[in-house]
Amino acid sequence: MSFNFNKKSVQTLLKIVMFVGLAVVVIELFPHKDNFNFKYEQGKPWNYSILTAPFDFLVYKPEKDIEQEKSQVLSSFVPYFSLDTAISKAQIKKLESSLANEDEYTQQLVTQQFKKVYERGIISLDEVKKLEEKKLSQINFIFPSRESKRLNVSDLYTQKSAYEAILNAAPQIYSLMNDYNLNLYLTENVKYDSVASESSKNELLKGISQTTGKIFQGEKIIDKYEIVTPEIATKIQSLSKEYENRQINTEKTPLEIIGEIILVLLFVTLLFLYIYVFRPRIFDSFGNLFLIALMILLIVAMTTLIIRFSEFSIYIIPFTLLPVIIRVFFDSRTALFSHIVTVLILTLIVDNPFQFVILQITAGMVAVANMKDLTQRSQLAQTALYVFICYFVTYIGLQFIEDNQSLANIRWLPIIFLLISSFFSLFAYILIYFIEKIFGLVSSITLVELTNINSDFMIDFSEKAPGTFQHSLQVSNLATEAAKAISANALLVRTGALYHDIGKILHPEYFTENQANGNNPLLELEYEKAAKIIISHVTDGVQIAKKQHIPEQIINFITTHHGTGKTKYFYNSFINSNPNVKPDIAAFTYPGPRPNTKETAILMMVDAVEARSHSLQEYTVESIDAMVEDMIDSQIADGQFKNAPISFLDVEKVKSILKEKVKSIYHTRITYPKINEEEKK
Repeated sequence: MSFNFNKKSVQTLLKIVMFVGLAVVVIELFPHKDNFNFKYEQGKPWNYSILTAPFDFLVYKPEKDIEQEKSQVLSSFVPYFSLDTAISKAQIKKLESSLANEDEYTQQLVTQQFKKVYERGIISLDEVKKLEEKKLSQINFIFPSRESKRLNVSDLYTQKSAYEAILNAAPQIYSLMNDYNLNLYLTENVKYDSVASESSKNELLKGISQTTGKIFQGEKIIDKYEIVTPEIATKIQSLSKEYENRQINTEKTPLEIIGEIILVLLFVTLLFLYIYVFRPRIFDSFGNLFLIALMILLIVAMTTLIIRFSEFSIYIIPFTLLPVIIRVFFDSRTALFSHIVTVLILTLIVDNPFQFVILQITAGMVAVANMKDLTQRSQLAQTALYVFICYFVTYIGLQFIEDNQSLANIRWLPIIFLLISSFFSLFAYILIYFIEKIFGLVSSITLVELTNINSDFMIDFSEKAPGTFQHSLQVSNLATEAAKAISANALLVRTGALYHDIGKILHPEYFTENQANGNNPLLELEYEKAAKIIISHVTDGVQIAKKQHIPEQIINFITTHHGTGKTKYFYNSFINSNPNVKPDIAAFTYPGPRPNTKETAILMMVDAVEARSHSLQEYTVESIDAMVEDMIDSQIADGQFKNAPISFLDVEKVKSILKEKVKSIYHTRITYPKINEEEKK
């Protein structure tokens, strides 16, 4: 068995591989785990399928309930304070040192009173105020022996009350208290014991139960469209928490992965077949297919990133960016078909796929419909506005269906995300520019701008070569009608026709349409030189176009509008004048290439017919029909359309359009009668 692979077969195979690669990358981008990531609201319907317990788990109390119980338990908590003997010993020692000059009785009397106060305990006034704020009149007092006892706060001294207690017990030492500033030796020795207090708190909090019950494996938690009550919400939250606690391996099963592969491959294949069958012009270009695949991949990647690594809603993503971009460079059906395929792929990973499909498909339809006749960039902003209005109306309608009890139950947050998404779709303006540069494509927006005859370049064109400019306008109008008749890109043909003869700007005087007095300087030159000047308007046009940054697609019209044809006038004149001399055919032949698209083939036909129409001796139905047939048939006989994907049926339609339009341009007018001389008298 032998396989015969030609160039076209290899290219088709590469395109198939690219689409399969797209499917593989999309599947790889999908989340590989079934994350417990349900989005719901209490008092709203459950929008997912029935949820059952995958295993036994405890129902955890809501955090607010646990916090409330903690507050109740801690409200009766009595803090722990300990007696610091080191402080009292140090202060007594300092006191004895300061009273060294006093008699032994006085020393013993003063130190004895201070020791009594310290043994009872001195607490700071700030701590007393804190206890009063908490409405606590008792504390747990820890003695040096580590035994604890419940004491009234009033049983302890403050610095002030300790000073007063000493004076009341021994009034005779009043003078000494002032002389030696003995109040400075009264320091708080009852300190808050954070270790004992926190340990006691933890023991109390351990007694609080974290759960309220248990759900067994297989038990129903909530069914689809069932209202999420507080009790059900607690169960769902408990299941989510149990997933985290168990660190369950939530890798998708092989069957789930196989199912995703089957569906993604199916959706991508449908798009591939659509382009192959209905859009061969797009299919023939690897760059076109790559752009469509890249846009799909971009939308899928943004969606998966939001799902996997962000808390934002997926509705913040500008999904309509895809149909807008594809519509700008291709056509409405391809844009809508690509958008629907992308939405279907994303239904495999998004929450509430029903709502997602309704919202995105309607928004895509609005975006494509509004850009049917794209004539200016401001339409992108208009499209973004219409898309948001569509989002808003559709979303509100879905909310009424899901919850028809009260308007107060409508969730408004998603609308904000949809508004942001609509705004982000304006980035299409920037993307269009980069795509044109990277992929070498030309958007319909750029074509509309190029067809502006009031631009500086076109005004300069009309002033320097007015006859050529009028010829280009006429060819542009005729070519547009012909393109519409055979479903070619009318806007592209129109633009190419306006620029196909711009090379004549450099030497307009050599071309008959610009010669007002009828003098043709070319007739004074040798035939080869005259032909060279005529042919040079193609290369001159390419140089001017590149200097003006005209897209390559338009330059293609300049290089192909004469194909590899000959300058018939000078070629035939040379043969007639030199019957025995073999002419240098290359000197009379345009460099080409031949037309390679429907649009360039149309321009060649229209350009020749429009130019020839000015040389007819008389304008009758027969003469015009014969002229059109002769010009186009001679181009076919010369092989000028061999490289263009245009059928004989298309050519016949173009002929018919040109005959009709040329007749309408050169129609016979009524001769107005003159008044007789006798009647004047």
